[in-house]
Amino acid sequence: MKPAYVKALFAGTIFTSAFLLFLVQPLIAKQILPWFGGSAAVWSVCMVFFQVVLLAGYAYSDWITRRLGSRTQARLHVALLLASLAFLPIVTSERWKPTGAEDPTLWILGLLVGTIGLPYFLLSTTGPLVQSWVARTPWGAQVYRYFSLSNLASLVSLLSYPVLIEPHSSLWQQAWGWSAAYGVFVLLCAGTTLYVSRHWATDATPVVAPRQADATPAARPRAADHLMWLALPALGSWLLLAITNHITQNVAAIPFLWVLPLSVYLLTFVLTFESDRWYRRPVFVPLAAAMLALCAFGLQHSLGSDLRTALPIYIVGLFALCMFLHGEMARLRPGGAYLTRFYLMLSLGGALGGVSVGLVAPHVLPAYYELGVGLVLCALIAAVLWRRRRIGMAASLALAGACAWFLALQVEDDSTGARRMQRNFYGTLVTLDAERGAAGDRVRQMFHGSVKHGEQYLAPSRRREPTAYYGPSSGVGLAIAAAPATPRRVGLIGLGAGTLATYGRPGDIYRVYEINPQVFELADSEFSFLADSPARIERVLGDARLALERESPQAFDVLAVDAFSGDSVPVHLITSEAMALYFRHMRPGGIVAFHVTNRFLALAPVVEKIALAQGLHVALVHDEPSAEGLRNTDWVLVSREPGRLAEGAIGQASSRIQQIAGLEPWTDDANNLFGVLK
Repeated sequence: MKPAYVKALFAGTIFTSAFLLFLVQPLIAKQILPWFGGSAAVWSVCMVFFQVVLLAGYAYSDWITRRLGSRTQARLHVALLLASLAFLPIVTSERWKPTGAEDPTLWILGLLVGTIGLPYFLLSTTGPLVQSWVARTPWGAQVYRYFSLSNLASLVSLLSYPVLIEPHSSLWQQAWGWSAAYGVFVLLCAGTTLYVSRHWATDATPVVAPRQADATPAARPRAADHLMWLALPALGSWLLLAITNHITQNVAAIPFLWVLPLSVYLLTFVLTFESDRWYRRPVFVPLAAAMLALCAFGLQHSLGSDLRTALPIYIVGLFALCMFLHGEMARLRPGGAYLTRFYLMLSLGGALGGVSVGLVAPHVLPAYYELGVGLVLCALIAAVLWRRRRIGMAASLALAGACAWFLALQVEDDSTGARRMQRNFYGTLVTLDAERGAAGDRVRQMFHGSVKHGEQYLAPSRRREPTAYYGPSSGVGLAIAAAPATPRRVGLIGLGAGTLATYGRPGDIYRVYEINPQVFELADSEFSFLADSPARIERVLGDARLALERESPQAFDVLAVDAFSGDSVPVHLITSEAMALYFRHMRPGGIVAFHVTNRFLALAPVVEKIALAQGLHVALVHDEPSAEGLRNTDWVLVSREPGRLAEGAIGQASSRIQQIAGLEPWTDDANNLFGVLK
């Protein structure tokens, strides 16, 4: 085979594996999001799984290239490739649906192992394994360009999914399309493996050149080199997840913002490993230092919490810092004999950073402080790099001190006035007391990240007043008031502080579906809406849709679906299948009220499209109350009977829903948040 064809085979195998490696991540995450309430933490846990399996793949590559002969490598790898076909198609089984009692983190990890474990493992082995083979070819000096190629393929895959793939194909089509492409990858990888085993022995002298000018291909890396191979990618991975958490939780509740940071992160790998020309110390070291200070300053200043300034600050900061971290790592790359060991340490570092932020931080930090910690660590690693330069080391230590000071100010600012602050898989919850209005009335508020989830007046005479999004003139207030005078049965998807319980009367039943156990705990300990309500309160812990699928018809008069104002829109609660499920639980004439108040997404047209496709009737109630303590809201009311929405107070308050061109009714299999961005 001509060298050009061999190069094309190697490049095609690496590109295909990296493309599929990152394409499966959003694909599988979207399949399981509905089972865990649409929480943004699902993506974080998936990222940890991907990083850990990537580490296992790199360890496998390092082991077989050092321990096995070329023909034994080929037999083992081809056998695993064929075995992985048994996992296809990559469609999650119904048996993995949670009941609500499981630890969501462990359940997701087990689900991923059982669904895509072996295929993902083999995709992760391809980059380092094929590159170790390339290092033994006549063009082995170009091996690190293949690493850059793999990151470019990952970046293309990541950007293609929300723009080209998701809007034009269903989840079923995506799963089968990916599975077919994986079959092509198996053929390519098996062909590459067999070709290498017949033409190049794995003990041939590698010809790849190291980046250090004073090293030789056979130079044995020092212990310090191994530590830096570990620490630099660990901090890059740490910053990726920490900045993603920060901008989605503390800055703006915009779903899918993980795409932008991850794209920047991958871009820095592409640039730093493509060639020496991109990473220039005189440019990126000062830039990284400046952005480090600015990002740390933004932790406790409004500059870092306003979307217009915070987003560019933290995205540019991530780029500058990852260029520094990955650029320094690329400068330390070894000769070909230690290629797989280098990638193993790189992957181990990435996994350690991901595990620290994705799994450890939610259990040891009361809020999203991992970004501040990561900034301090970046300054300290710079001090280690410049340890032989007094000025550079002193400047790095001073910068570390400044970052630590701003982190301390952030902690102090968060804790000042906070009554309770706690964090779990679903995010950070904070309760605090504040003054309301000119009269100085005291209110207690609940926040989930940057989104307010309710407030209550503390004065005994006002404790049962509805507040925030739930005033009498709001859509849900009108829907409950219009319900029959007989004891009402009301369902609530999403509890918050429990404000809607104020509408409860003796004999009424309010059935609350809430996925986060800490919300129930705070609603009981910090607020009195539930305790003060004359209605009987029933509680269901777990994802509302899964619970409703298991339950017999509940005969609700009103079902309030209040889960769309947070950081992650649970799309599975606003699809055609979900609408049909809701009306299985409604009485004739019952109203399903969707809370669609959202600064970034136009969800009212989505509800209308789904409702009209099922022969239902809708009314948009846009409320701008003048009373203090109440906020502007949008609720879309849906009913089988048009008279329930056209008459009385609901009819008078209704307004027209603005259409979105080309919008189709969302289903579980086909939906796209990008299409409804405001």
